Amino acid sequence: MENKKSILEILQKKPSISFEFFPPKSGKEDVEKLLKTIEKICQNYQASFVSVTYGAGGSTRELTKDLVFRILKETSITPIPHLTCVMHSEEEILSILKSYYNEGIRNVMALRGDIPKRETSHFSWESQTFRYAYELISFIQKFNQEKRKNEKFNIGIAGFPYGHPETPNRLEEMQHLKEKVHCGADYICTQLFFENYAFFDYRERCRLIGIDIPIIAGIMPISSLQNLKKISQLAQNVNFPAKLQKGLIQYQNCEKSLKKFAIDFTINQCNELIKEKVDGIHFYTLNKGEEVSQIIQQIDYLLKPS
Repeated sequence: MENKKSILEILQKKPSISFEFFPPKSGKEDVEKLLKTIEKICQNYQASFVSVTYGAGGSTRELTKDLVFRILKETSITPIPHLTCVMHSEEEILSILKSYYNEGIRNVMALRGDIPKRETSHFSWESQTFRYAYELISFIQKFNQEKRKNEKFNIGIAGFPYGHPETPNRLEEMQHLKEKVHCGADYICTQLFFENYAFFDYRERCRLIGIDIPIIAGIMPISSLQNLKKISQLAQNVNFPAKLQKGLIQYQNCEKSLKKFAIDFTINQCNELIKEKVDGIHFYTLNKGEEVSQIIQQIDYLLKPS
C-alpha cells in the first residue's frame, strides 16, 4: 500500500490546514456520509491532513482504526490517528502500533487521554502502565528504533495555550512539554482557544525554552450559546472572551445574524494567525464539515498556492 505523507513533509508548506473528526458510533450510513464529507473538504480546500479521535480509555479503538484505514485507502488525504495510553497495557499499545504500521500509517497523535466516566470512582493512576504522555512517546520511539529512518512514526502532542488544567504552575507545565519534545515529539497541536494572544504568548514561551518544533493552532468554530456551553464542559481551562459571549447573546434570536457573527469571529481569528505566520491551523469540526467549509472558503489566503 502506498504510504501517505509524513507530518514533517506536510508541515514544510505553511500554513498547513487540517481537520479533526471523530468516528461515528451509530452505523455504516453515518460512516459513509462522513467519508464523503472528508473527501469533499479535503479536495476543495487543499487539506494537509485529518486527525481521528480516540475515545476515553480506548472506547472507540476499533471504530478509530476502521475510519483511519478507510481514509487511508479511499481518499487522497493523510490520516493521523489519535492514540491515548490511559487504561492500556504495553501489549495493547504495541498491537495498535503494529496494525497502523502494517497498513502504512506513519503519523500518530500521542496523548495521555481521559478517564472514562464509568471508571472515575475507582480509577487509580498508580495502577496504570502509562501515567504520562511522555511515557507513550518513549514507547513509540522504542518501536521506531527498529525501523528505517523514513519508515518511522512521526509523533504529535497536545499543547495548552491557557495552561494544562492539572498543572497550575505554568513554568512547570512548560518543562513537562519540553520533556515530551525531548522524548521524540515532532509537532504540537494546541487545544482550542478563542483569544489569539494566548496562542502567541504560548508559542513565544515554547521558543524561549528551546522548543522549536512546529506549533499548529487548534480552532473550534462556535455556532451558539448552547454550543459554547457544551464546549466549556469538554475543554477545561479554556477562556471564553466577553466579545464572543456578547455577540452570541446579542444575536441569539436571529439565526442569520448569529451565524454571520460566529463565522466572522473565526475568520478574523484565522486571518490574524496567518498574518503572524502560524505553522498551521487545525479545525475541530465536531463532524460538522459544512459549517467549517463556510469559514474556510472566506479565508482566501489559505486557498492560494504557495
